[in-house]
Amino acid sequence: MLTIKQITENTDAVIRGLEKKHFKNAKETIDQVIAFNDKRRSTQSVLDNNLSEVNSISKSIGQLMKEGKKEEAETAKSRVAELKETNKTLQAEMDQAAEDMQNLLYTIPNIPYDEVPEGVGAEDNVVEKMGGMETELPKDALPHWELTKKYDLIDFDLGVKITGAGFPVYKGKGAQLQRALINFFLDEARKAGYLEIMPPTVVNAASGYGTGQLPDKEGQMYHCEVDDLYLIPTAEVPVTNIYRDVILEEKQLPIKNCAYTQCFRREAGSYGKDVRGLNRLHEFSKVELVRIDKPEHSKQSHKEMLDHVEGLLQKLELPYRILRLCGGDMSFTAALCFDFEVYSEAQKRWLEVSSVSNFDTYQANRLKCRYRSGEKKTELCHTLNGSALALPRIVAALLENNQTPEGIRIPKALVPYTGFEMID
Repeated sequence: MLTIKQITENTDAVIRGLEKKHFKNAKETIDQVIAFNDKRRSTQSVLDNNLSEVNSISKSIGQLMKEGKKEEAETAKSRVAELKETNKTLQAEMDQAAEDMQNLLYTIPNIPYDEVPEGVGAEDNVVEKMGGMETELPKDALPHWELTKKYDLIDFDLGVKITGAGFPVYKGKGAQLQRALINFFLDEARKAGYLEIMPPTVVNAASGYGTGQLPDKEGQMYHCEVDDLYLIPTAEVPVTNIYRDVILEEKQLPIKNCAYTQCFRREAGSYGKDVRGLNRLHEFSKVELVRIDKPEHSKQSHKEMLDHVEGLLQKLELPYRILRLCGGDMSFTAALCFDFEVYSEAQKRWLEVSSVSNFDTYQANRLKCRYRSGEKKTELCHTLNGSALALPRIVAALLENNQTPEGIRIPKALVPYTGFEMID
């Protein structure tokens, strides 16, 4: 959430940033926030003056009574009663203005950094880097949904029977491959200094608001209405909320956490060939990285996270590219975001496998996540997160890009985790 200080001290820059994200009615919305804030402050000023007057008059009443000035004392009492009634109205007005301002702030996205390119959608993202191994496949190469059937790795129809479309059942070496990737990603994160967390996979509404999934993505989350709980779309939500309403010491930063969870997304409106097989699921496995950092170090943290994800893709021997997302294609909460995509040789398309984002103070302001600096004053932290990695499309690319006439080859880095070199 944007801070009032950001908005009031850098109004024009905030509006430009929101326009870069193609947020509709940016100026009108910011003007409304400022109006609510002005109303809150002016009402607070009158209320403070009234309270001061009440205190002053109340102190004088006793003295007036001692001096026998009953009439003046009664007049003072009437004035106090009048002010108290007025103050009730003022307090209600101030509370309403603050609530209206807060609710409006929840609907405003983060503003992008200057280095975020202009653009409306995915076609305007900038390719920062390409890497990995080129793949040569047999002429009769199959997409992963055919390979999983051929080698009995994943049963999509069984998932439909048990739950519905988008909930596959992993079997045999397909399940072993999933577990191998999860353990590989977690081990690599631990080696890089991340503390593993095993969080809940359902969260309350306060957690959703804390990281910005609510109210922006409410329709994309599975909602357990009886208990008012949400299935998590990513481990970012529970792990980052560990630090909600927490004041950290400067020496604790940066905090580096990782977590493996199942993730749940309704993906409402998704259909067509691009969602076949593992390309888009309602439930999937993912290892997530989360960092809490000081503002002056968060860009370095972001770079380290990008290097970590790139290293994973290199070890998996997959062709990849890194995209700097344009303003119109960034998430609601991100100030700067890079996507990693792997190339599916069989599908002849790029598949997104990770987004690594810096949220600046946007989430921290919602979370009230602060740190105490050397001068003992508290400041908002910066939060960052990234997938390292999301499994479905990684599995799709691994199966498709490593198919041979003898079977599907397992990358060397994964063999110690799978216990086999080939799926045949």
